[in-house]
Amino acid sequence: MENVNPGLASLLRHSTGENKKRSGGGGLLRMLKLFPMLSSGCKMVALLGRPRKMLKDSATTGTIFGYRKGRVSLAIQEDTREMPIFLIELPMLASALNKEMGSDIVRIALESETRTNKKKLLEEFVWGVYCNGRKVGYSIRRKQMSDDELQVMQHLRGVSMGAGVLPSASDHKECDGEMTYMRARFQRVLGSKDSEAFYMINPDTHNTSHSQGPEFSIFFLRPH
Repeated sequence: MENVNPGLASLLRHSTGENKKRSGGGGLLRMLKLFPMLSSGCKMVALLGRPRKMLKDSATTGTIFGYRKGRVSLAIQEDTREMPIFLIELPMLASALNKEMGSDIVRIALESETRTNKKKLLEEFVWGVYCNGRKVGYSIRRKQMSDDELQVMQHLRGVSMGAGVLPSASDHKECDGEMTYMRARFQRVLGSKDSEAFYMINPDTHNTSHSQGPEFSIFFLRPH
């Protein structure tokens, strides 16, 4: 792995060994086929408002969203009706993330660049961001949501999982008017007070042994 510190490299290698057998052929198109494709928040609330039986109480909601020609953001929620417990704009373009999704396994790792003993891991502010072992830059956790981010959370308020396009509230031409999103449920694994992992739960309840889309995981690490 390039530009990864030993602790993060060890965490990613361990995850590869644990989850390799669960990966399957896919890419973004296969992942999107697993989810209902909806074009508006109203339809999503009506069709997806009920939680699925497969989801465990410890499951957490993760949303990747952004304009087609812009950067993507990551939001983590314990309850989709409440504000995210973690929100950050990743130093990655949507097109770059889509390309990574064609490799069957997508691992986004965030390594804290600061350490405060009084804070929980997800409360740290400055993060080094890695995608599939390559460092892609730095990000700062958001304290407040932008208007576009708030609109996305409001549109997806009653949605447990899904993927598609949302109407844009932005007038910026460079954003091309399309806000894309992918929302899924993740199993949260607490390694220690300095490490957490989120593994995407396969929404195909009838085929748990073989994933039909790329394996998607998110890791958080704070150096000792």
